[in-house]
Amino acid sequence: QVELAESGGGSVQAGGSLRLSCAASGVIYDNHCMGWFRQTPGKEREGVAIIARDGGASYANIVNGRFTISRDNRKNTLYLHLQNLTTEDTAMYYCAAGGTVYACSSDSWRRRWIDVPENAAEYWGQGIPVTVSS
Repeated sequence: QVELAESGGGSVQAGGSLRLSCAASGVIYDNHCMGWFRQTPGKEREGVAIIARDGGASYANIVNGRFTISRDNRKNTLYLHLQNLTTEDTAMYYCAAGGTVYACSSDSWRRRWIDVPENAAEYWGQGIPVTVSS
């Protein structure tokens, strides 16, 4: 059973937009914090954005106002809207679940997870590629 399944990646030109989706099993979605991470070959995985069940969100500095994380609690689905993409955003993007709903309500906790992706993640999606061309 796939617990986290990403979709929506692909290729886009610089300046373009994409929306990534992550469908989660109900048990995972209801009981954990959710987030997006990314990784390029030869580099460590880095945090992008984390969102609590109540919608409280935190972002990595690399986002610089260009990405928006959101969730639809009726559909158990997490989203990441990518805008004004640059070639530097080319990466494999991963959806993850971890921590508790209570912990995730704290901005400082969310930011710690962004800084150290492996700290709180308990479940990872298979990843989906995003390629930005100049």
